[in-house]
Amino acid sequence: MPHSAPQTDAPAPREIELKLALAPGASERLVRHPLLTASAPDVSALANTYFDTPAGTLAAARMALRLRRVNGITLQTLKTAGHGGGGLSTRNEWEWEVAGDALDLGGLAELAPIKALKGDVLPRLAPQLRTDFSRRRYEVRHRHSVVEVALDEGEIIAGDGRAPIRELELELKAGSPDALWEMADELAGTAALRPSDSSKAARGEALGKGDWPLPDAQTAADRFHLALLALDAGHDSGRADFFQAAHRALAELAGHHQLAGEERALARRLSGELGEDGQPTVAFGQAALALARYFARSAPLR
Repeated sequence: MPHSAPQTDAPAPREIELKLALAPGASERLVRHPLLTASAPDVSALANTYFDTPAGTLAAARMALRLRRVNGITLQTLKTAGHGGGGLSTRNEWEWEVAGDALDLGGLAELAPIKALKGDVLPRLAPQLRTDFSRRRYEVRHRHSVVEVALDEGEIIAGDGRAPIRELELELKAGSPDALWEMADELAGTAALRPSDSSKAARGEALGKGDWPLPDAQTAADRFHLALLALDAGHDSGRADFFQAAHRALAELAGHHQLAGEERALARRLSGELGEDGQPTVAFGQAALALARYFARSAPLR
């Protein structure tokens, strides 16, 4: 039987996650890392449909609503905007099982983020994009923490657009967020990866529109965030100008007055290690993670 919608008077469940984009071929090296070979992964195929209004009401409110079909069941998930950067985010998430392949509008209507929207949103919700991918999931105990490691490979489909999914997600299940950084550092010595600030839903929305707007950037953290978004946009759009924008942002970051000492050296390494194709090297990934962790300490998750 489907589970009922979450209790609306209970505190919203929180997800703390570090998202990493992988270079081609990185997954084959990652699965041989000792952190992941200690136990067999749980392998599943995930078919996801994301819903929004034609005007993009949920996206504008930085929410994502999906139905996920996995292992013969359908899960409905609502996620709110993440706080953080450099690949690390914390956000509220509600998930419950539903019958069939139709949205549970009644359950959605009871959730505070939906109640806060103006207008009659629910009747206008319709499928907007899909993400279909295989997931290898590992549960790793690291020091005094438990981390779910998900290796996702597949495709985003939005209208006529297609974009590959090559991601590693580290989600904290118990313990300290420091465990996410420590595990990412260990994995980064094996395979080329980098922090990613773009969710699958946000990438799909941009792909469907054919529009990848980049934010203004004044602070050092903002320039780092802009570079990560530009790299995702370049890979999804196939446009070289986004890789050029990433190179400019990293060059500006290396000379930014807010960075000094070790952090400035890390930024300079980033600027020199990124290839014209926007793919990270192992050295780029290690430097990017160190700098992302520095920015996360400067602006801790809320």
